[in-house]
Amino acid sequence: MDFNSQSNSTANFIHLFQMKTESIEELAQGIQNGNRVLLSRAITLAESSLPEHQKKAHFLIQELMPFTGKSKRIAITGVPGVGKSTFIEGFGKLLTSKGLKVAVLAIDPSSTLSGGSILGDKTRMEELARNPEAYIRPSATGGFLGGIASRTYEAILLCEAAGFDVVLIETVGVGQSEILVNDMTDFFLFLQIPGAGDELQGIKRGIMEMSDLIFVNKTDDFGIEKSKEVKVTLARSLQFLPQKDSGWKRKVLLGSGLTGKGLEEVWDSVLSYFNEMDSNGFLKERRLKQSQLRVKEYIKEQVTRYAMNMYKNDTENVQNEQTNNPYLIAEKWIRENLGINQ
Repeated sequence: MDFNSQSNSTANFIHLFQMKTESIEELAQGIQNGNRVLLSRAITLAESSLPEHQKKAHFLIQELMPFTGKSKRIAITGVPGVGKSTFIEGFGKLLTSKGLKVAVLAIDPSSTLSGGSILGDKTRMEELARNPEAYIRPSATGGFLGGIASRTYEAILLCEAAGFDVVLIETVGVGQSEILVNDMTDFFLFLQIPGAGDELQGIKRGIMEMSDLIFVNKTDDFGIEKSKEVKVTLARSLQFLPQKDSGWKRKVLLGSGLTGKGLEEVWDSVLSYFNEMDSNGFLKERRLKQSQLRVKEYIKEQVTRYAMNMYKNDTENVQNEQTNNPYLIAEKWIRENLGINQ
């Protein structure tokens, strides 16, 4: 585990230790008052795999539910090297200059061997991290597909209860299961750069279908002419994609997160989207689906954890099975231990 991830683990341990002295009511009140320390502790509590921490986190979120749902939930993704952190810092600074409070949930990849993660987004967004109107929370994926931490949805709710107007969710990258972040946010922003390569076409099509806005970043590095060519190519590609359920027409914009060029247009598009989705009722319907999907995911998660805990205690019997067919072994074990006939 690297130094940053080790430091993060130590901080999380300290948070959990300190939370023993705070009641749910104290945490809830502190979060509503904008206490960043208590917000971080609450997110750490939600991310903990310990049953007692999970239970406390769920009671806390229930207490705060009346104060959630008012933010703009925006997913931001893109290929490695596209400049996500630089874009988010520039975009976040623009939003705070408009008097908005911005939370950034930056999801870092977890090591499948050590469980550690880099968690370096605060160092990559130094100016935004020092901004009193912004809050950056790096979280590890914990091995979850699509670069989504196991408790990202809960973290969104907690940030909303803390009064943040915009919640930006930065994912690890593309090519796995970005549908997860799409299902828990309102607006999907895909960052692209000129010269990304034709080898990414398969990935890009799936992401482009989910995208509400494609922002061609780093135009200052690649030149405006090259960037315009990419914009035209992307715009043509969008014509062959099925229309979004929301009825929103996907857009392509050019700019630079480093210089700030084009960021104002991005925000204008976001506002237009939310105005349109509010007026046609799609946003309300989408939020309901987000909640329903989280119920399904939580049921799946709890059942899986329960089954795997039982399976660990029964490994010796499984190893003694005569057949070497994993499917048949699993089928028999599920039938005998969970009473499920497939």
